[in-house]
Amino acid sequence: MTYNELKKNKEISTYITKADESLLALGYTEHSFAHVGRVADTAAYILKTLQFDEHSIELVKIAAYLHDIGNLVNRIDHSQSGAVMAFRLLDHMNMPAEDIATIVTAIGNHDEGTGVAVNPVAAALILGDKSDVRRSRVRNRDVSTFDIHDRVNYSVKTSKLDIDKENKTITLTLEIDTKYSSVMDYFEIFLNRMTMCRKAASTLDLQFKLVINEQQLL
Repeated sequence: MTYNELKKNKEISTYITKADESLLALGYTEHSFAHVGRVADTAAYILKTLQFDEHSIELVKIAAYLHDIGNLVNRIDHSQSGAVMAFRLLDHMNMPAEDIATIVTAIGNHDEGTGVAVNPVAAALILGDKSDVRRSRVRNRDVSTFDIHDRVNYSVKTSKLDIDKENKTITLTLEIDTKYSSVMDYFEIFLNRMTMCRKAASTLDLQFKLVINEQQLL
C-alpha cells in the first residue's frame, strides 16, 4: 500500500469527508483533503530534508493522510480512535505489521492533549499538523461571528516551515494581519501546540523556533 494508492481508496475518502462534515457541524476549521494533504507534504519535507529513507517518508505521508479520521467518531480523543480505525483499514489491506505499528503510533500521538513524539515519524506528523495555520482553513465567512480559532487562522497571511540543517533549527514563520487577531490571541490557543512542536523538534535533534511578523517568539 502506497500513499498514492491510499489517496485513491474510495472508502478512506468517504471517512475523511464524513469526519470533516462532523467538524463543520461543530464549527471547526477545515480538516479535509487540503489539510491532510498539506500535512503529508510538510511531514515528508521534514524527513526528506533530514535524509530519512524513502520508506519512512512514505509511512509519514500515509499517517498524515489518515491522522484525522478519528473525528468521524468524536472530536474528543480523535487521535486514539483514528489510530484504531487506521489499524483496521491498513490490516485489511495486508500492510506489514511493522509499518502499521509505525503509522498507528504516529496517529495516536498527534494530538496535543495526550500525544508524545515517540519516534521520528510521529515527530514529523506533529510538526506538519500543528504548523498548518492559514486563512483558507476558515469556513465561516461572517467575520463578525468569528471565534478565536477563526480569527487566528484568518489572520495568517503567510505560513512557512523551514529547516536549517547547519544550525539544526526548524522555524515556523508567520505573517499575521493584526486587524483580525493579535499575537497574544495566537499564543492563547496555540501555546500547547507550540510546546508540542518544540518537543517534536527535539526528537529530530532540532530546535523549534517561532517567528511572527519578523519577531522571534520561541
